Amino acid sequence: MSPKPLPALTLYRGWPSTQTYAWSPFVNKLETRLRLAAVPYRAEPGSKQAAPRGKLPYLAIQPADAPAQVLGDSTLIARTLVGAGVLPDLNAALTPADRGRDLAVRALLEDKMYFYLVKERWVDNYYKMRAGALWSVPWLLRPLIGLLAWRQVVAVLYGQGTGRFDREEMAGFKREVWEAVEALLREARTERGPFWVLGGTQPTEGDAVVYGFVIAALVCDAAPEMQKMVREFPTIMEYAGRIHDAYFPDYERWEERV
Repeated sequence: MSPKPLPALTLYRGWPSTQTYAWSPFVNKLETRLRLAAVPYRAEPGSKQAAPRGKLPYLAIQPADAPAQVLGDSTLIARTLVGAGVLPDLNAALTPADRGRDLAVRALLEDKMYFYLVKERWVDNYYKMRAGALWSVPWLLRPLIGLLAWRQVVAVLYGQGTGRFDREEMAGFKREVWEAVEALLREARTERGPFWVLGGTQPTEGDAVVYGFVIAALVCDAAPEMQKMVREFPTIMEYAGRIHDAYFPDYERWEERV
């Protein structure tokens, strides 16, 4: 009996080019998840307006014998694909303690660093972020749409707490997180080939998140402080370079953007 064919996948990244990384760490996270498993997909720009949860990325799944399904949220998309047998469960072999460590790494970036990144982009470097994030919006409408987005971001950041700190305090918080990531990767580093954040021989869910955030920091023109900071950590840069060479050889490297 022949194996069931994989469904056709279309990843909507919110980004105009299909040969460069996106500014969104969550887009990069999901794309990394697909590439780690060598699952084929097509990349399209898409839009938040068309996204089922109003955010990027989202994924259209087209089975050969069923209607298409559109999914939102990078974590839930990956979980659905694992359940459907499209993606492997990267954490299946982990001990309960390592599952906790992996979850902690993901939370450190997704629930902490994410807000630091948003503040630097939308508050400290608003005009560059507006130009990048609203690339598909007609230029006459960008000031209005950008202002509405800025107001929403500022309100969310203040309520969450990140918006209550000044730039010097924020720089200390960001450096603290990257120092922790650098320490984990330094301990996990191998002599050759990709190495993984928990130090095992195979990637975990945490690696998709770490790589997604590192790349988002390196390629986003609207976060120059974050980009400069990440480049100061040699093991993080080596980690990113090895994964890029192994899984994203068709993409533009961040060195070319300096």
